[in-house]
Amino acid sequence: MITMKPVDAVLVGFGWTGAIMGMELVEAGLEVLALERGEFRDTQPDFSYTKIIDELAYGIRGRLFQPLARETVTVRHRVGDTAVPYRQYGSFLLGNNVGGAGAHWNGQHYRPSPEDLNLRSHVVGRYGRGFLPDDMTIQDYGIGYDELEPHFDRFEYLCGTSGRAGNLGGEIRDGGNPFEGRRSRDYPNPPMADTYGARLFADAAREVGYHPFPQPSSNASQPYTNPLGVRLGPCNYCGYCERFGCFMYSKAAPQTTILPVLMQRENFHLRTGSHVTRVNLDSDGRRATGVTYIDAQGREVFQPAGIVVLAAYQLHNVRLMLLSGIGTPYDPQTGQGVVGRNYAYQMMSGISVFFDKDVAINPFIGAGAGGIQIVDDFNSDHFDHGPHGFVGGAYIYGGQTGGRPIQQLSVPPGTPAWGAQWKRAARDHYLHTTSIGVHGSVMSYRDRYLDLDPTYKDAFGLPLLRMTFDWHDNEYRMSRFVTERAEQIAKAMQPAQYAVSLKKPGDHYDVRVYQSTHTTGGAIVGTDPSTSALNRYLQSWDVHNVFVMGASAFPQNIGYNPTGLVGGLAYWSAAAIRDRYLADPGPLVQA
Repeated sequence: MITMKPVDAVLVGFGWTGAIMGMELVEAGLEVLALERGEFRDTQPDFSYTKIIDELAYGIRGRLFQPLARETVTVRHRVGDTAVPYRQYGSFLLGNNVGGAGAHWNGQHYRPSPEDLNLRSHVVGRYGRGFLPDDMTIQDYGIGYDELEPHFDRFEYLCGTSGRAGNLGGEIRDGGNPFEGRRSRDYPNPPMADTYGARLFADAAREVGYHPFPQPSSNASQPYTNPLGVRLGPCNYCGYCERFGCFMYSKAAPQTTILPVLMQRENFHLRTGSHVTRVNLDSDGRRATGVTYIDAQGREVFQPAGIVVLAAYQLHNVRLMLLSGIGTPYDPQTGQGVVGRNYAYQMMSGISVFFDKDVAINPFIGAGAGGIQIVDDFNSDHFDHGPHGFVGGAYIYGGQTGGRPIQQLSVPPGTPAWGAQWKRAARDHYLHTTSIGVHGSVMSYRDRYLDLDPTYKDAFGLPLLRMTFDWHDNEYRMSRFVTERAEQIAKAMQPAQYAVSLKKPGDHYDVRVYQSTHTTGGAIVGTDPSTSALNRYLQSWDVHNVFVMGASAFPQNIGYNPTGLVGGLAYWSAAAIRDRYLADPGPLVQA
């Protein structure tokens, strides 16, 4: 094994949280090394026009995604089932290369509602302990919204997020989200302009009594210079966001917000082609000594480090903790253990809305997050759940993110999947169709978890991560309730026809169908080391110099897209490392 020169901190993965932590630790004067198993990618030349607007290469074949033949995850529905490998991209998309999933996300940039962070206490306090199903294992974060608010704000100003505040300093303002937590200041940029489909949706939503507002978007609505001095250009609504890098320098990503500054710092170093296989621990297992990785030449390398930050994708963080023996693996039979606990996903439904030819909607005009209108009346605990018998909720969105011909073309129900009738339907409806989506939370349960697969291994002979997951009755009820409200809006839009796609009891989780890349949990934060892998600062309870970023920290999944909370938590953890840990290394919270 090759042993490298020690560094103060090593980052495993170099997407959003790796870039944030890298910048923060370099600013604190540390010698920082980022290890990224993929290749270096930047706007130029990798995302340049016209190369990046290739839907077959990037949208279908996943040129920016992790090669599943080298490493994947296995999936099963129930404890006792045999899991099989996820070999073709469908349900979720695993990022690869510098920038990770932050290079090919859509840009939806939400904060959680305050009650999302203390969900168990909030639900029990409002509805009583009996409102929770016996097998539901939701937990509080142990961090309050007001504590995280400055860090949410900082991430939004880094990204140049476009939006309109609905709660500014406690004052509810027209045109924003009236249900959101208090903001210390408005968004750095005004909202993106609406697409025509979004305007029709918003008018109909107001007609039925709801409160639409522009989706918070990390697609810049105007030229913007962020606090690091990095400039972003205005979005041109090209429709190539999700699954693609942004050739306009308009979508916030590590490449467009942090890397132009971080890569110039002498105390920052990046090694690509470096596949980390474990975190090394000292003899008593209480302190990390560094990480072991396989380099681009296939050599095993030990990188000593004083601090180890796991900043890879959620599934990879959990797998590395299991492979490294950090924390006790979760056991669904006993309910004991913490690593792998509380895996969750998101439940989606949708409505395709078809108009006659006198309603001209050009779906090709779209952005990943801009030009969309949102209804948040039925998300989180923004309404009285008591009569409905479920926990959680969803936001409803209207408009389109683009109209790419392969993946984003809708035809009415009953249309054949190919042939002359399909061609006629595609021709007749492409310019006259928009959509409504329902983006829902998923709670955590005792029998939904992650562990190491006993059968399948990766290219290096290490066990794959195994996912045990299926839908629960709570989520079926939630999705049906919110989708019925979305259908009210669809009817008020007065289309020629519409088609509803909704999961019903008995429908199993299907990995073949894309929903979102919002997988969460497995290395969750909390106040009790017997039920959480990390303390409130995202520090391992068991190994004090290991910090774990990302959505693996979520104790359950919120209704919103996760990136805003992921970025806020990264800044929160970085502040604790800089302000407290470096001066006195050790546990930041006593168990």
